[in-house]
Amino acid sequence: MKNVLFAIFTLIVLTLFSNDSAFSQATRLPIGIVDVEAVVKEMPEAIAADKELTDLSNLYRDTIAEKRTAFETKLQNYQKQKGTMSASSVQAEEEKLLKEQQELNEYQQAKQDEINRLREKYLDSIRPKVKTAIETIAKREKLSLVLAKEAAVVIWSEDKLDITFDVIALMKKGG
Repeated sequence: MKNVLFAIFTLIVLTLFSNDSAFSQATRLPIGIVDVEAVVKEMPEAIAADKELTDLSNLYRDTIAEKRTAFETKLQNYQKQKGTMSASSVQAEEEKLLKEQQELNEYQQAKQDEINRLREKYLDSIRPKVKTAIETIAKREKLSLVLAKEAAVVIWSEDKLDITFDVIALMKKGG
């Protein structure tokens, strides 16, 4: 994908900056630039989703911290009592602690996976709206190509090529 983007970018740069005026005039493309991240940050559903994900992440972080603190307390108590325990008791307690540590790690991973799944679910509902808004502005402005600022392909652009605020305005209007 990056190779395709690089090839397109190279073609555009060569086209725009070619000294052969007949070639450059015949092949110039009307181009727009959009900061998709800025558009998404302005969407009410994205703001609500971000708040929900942040709240859920904080809840999980706090729960995991409590579980980890409880585990560490058990571990410290074991270490204090280890010298007075029989070999079989030491082995049983170490197996119990190891199992509890694995469960804690699995719980933490499961919660992170849940957050990631929710984030993707929200993004899946937002992406088509952003794409439609970008397409609407591109057609209205008669653009042949719209590049994402975030793609790290845009080295420089004129401000008049940036359609980000037009897309945000359209999204706020509900279009």
